Amino acid sequence: MTRNEVPVLIVGAGPVGMMAALLLSRLGIQNRLIERRGEASRAPAAHVVNARTFEICRGAGVDMDALMDLTGDPVDAGRAIWVTRLAGEVVGSLPFERQDDSVRALTPTPLRNLGQHHFERVLRESLASQNAAEIEYGQQWEEASQEGEDVVSRIRDLQSDELHEIRSQYLIAADGAGSRIRKACGIEMIGPPKLQSFVMIHFSANLRELVKDHPGILYWLCDPEARGTFVAHDIDGEWVYMLPYDSDTEAVEDFTPERCKDLVLRAIGDANPSIEVETVSTWTMSAQVAERFRDDRIFLAGDAAHRFPPTGGLGLNSGVQDVHGLAWRIAAVLDGWAPDGVLDSYEVERRAVAQYNADQSLHNAMKTIEVPQALGVLEEPTTARMQATLDDENGRRRTVEAIENQAEHFDMLGLQLGYRYASDLVIDDGREPPEVENPVREYRPTTSPGARLPHAWIERDGQRISTLDLVTPDAFVLLTSTPDPDWALAANAIDRIPIRHAAIGRDARDSEGLWKSVCEIEPDGAILVRPDQHIAWRSTTKPDDPTGTLARALDRLLPT
Repeated sequence: MTRNEVPVLIVGAGPVGMMAALLLSRLGIQNRLIERRGEASRAPAAHVVNARTFEICRGAGVDMDALMDLTGDPVDAGRAIWVTRLAGEVVGSLPFERQDDSVRALTPTPLRNLGQHHFERVLRESLASQNAAEIEYGQQWEEASQEGEDVVSRIRDLQSDELHEIRSQYLIAADGAGSRIRKACGIEMIGPPKLQSFVMIHFSANLRELVKDHPGILYWLCDPEARGTFVAHDIDGEWVYMLPYDSDTEAVEDFTPERCKDLVLRAIGDANPSIEVETVSTWTMSAQVAERFRDDRIFLAGDAAHRFPPTGGLGLNSGVQDVHGLAWRIAAVLDGWAPDGVLDSYEVERRAVAQYNADQSLHNAMKTIEVPQALGVLEEPTTARMQATLDDENGRRRTVEAIENQAEHFDMLGLQLGYRYASDLVIDDGREPPEVENPVREYRPTTSPGARLPHAWIERDGQRISTLDLVTPDAFVLLTSTPDPDWALAANAIDRIPIRHAAIGRDARDSEGLWKSVCEIEPDGAILVRPDQHIAWRSTTKPDDPTGTLARALDRLLPT
């Protein structure tokens, strides 16, 4: 049996595994990325990439122009729409997240509709362009043993059926909802395992003529005789139809291309467009979070660590955020400037966020039942009952109100950008962060420790950049609002931890006063930002001894 060695082995080449490989490679950490599938996925899967994930891509060196070229135009993908059937009557609609230019005051990269298969392609291209880890397809992780400071994984080549070993210092399990690694570690999932099962029919069709007067990204079908949801990845060419099915009595093999085409046409309604079924798959909706994210030198990330209902589009995005928080920690330990204990805070921080996201996704899913309830089709699941309700003035009003009551489901900027960490890698300064009435929908920038560094447009070398661009994955940043020499000396005095001093007024200009409006510190204060763009510590004013104060903060955050 052949044996190879690498500092980090990543199992699973979805967006989470690829982002882990990208970040580690950028940090100079060699890694291997293996994938059980024989090739990259052609099916869309997730379709929403939110602002925070794009920010992480921006910092990881992903080709943002290539990504944006593949995103859906907000004119087409800017609404969630309830229809009787796709070619039928529009019952109501809601804005789909905040995709307009006004949100650029809060993030440089607003949420967009982007099929997971397109997202993965750009990540693969980024891996290749940065000479990072190559994806080794057809490689199945079988088992592992932890031996001292190593993890020895046994991998099966699915083409030759040969086994080989990979010895790594760390193993990242990004191998999906059915994670073999998680199961081998004996880590249980907590939460409901099976809420509902769905068939996902991926098909090609140009349905522009059907929806030209009401373009959108999601079309929820109100007719109980044609249940399900259409996802318009591209109105002119690529769609997904999801419908519930009974997994106890049917299997994916029962959904032949011919049957799937009939199901799609039935859901479309009074029209007969040309469609071609591309792929068919099944999945089970659950709301679970792993009881722990770490087993010594093995770490769970993405769907291996948490499973959410799709109502909110948080699965892929949460997974990318997982490895954003994990990669720099692993690199810091391997490079010798952080103790192993820093890895414990990964679970502390990310598990809390995952649980919150799981709860909100489940809340959204349960709330959608209000629409069929208002239509009366829960008691009488017929087209006739739906139509009778819509023909009645009070019934239509109740249905429209039920649709409008789903607004939070499609407006979660506060959840996406406003999560705050609490762990040993955050020093609470005792000041309460700004309050908002609805933390799911409302985001208010803050430099409160644990929060993501607020985005503000600033200028560098004649270019407009974000404050987030001042942070790189390889170092802490001491950010000040002026080129204060005392803070510069304090940062330069630290030699055991990579830290850079970034000063507004020297490294960038705040000509519009946007940073000043959100920084929440005095001109002589300072903010210490971690490599994952979250704030570790701040001093709202300059202390008598900036060098000693900063050194003590870092000793507390990263003790020797």
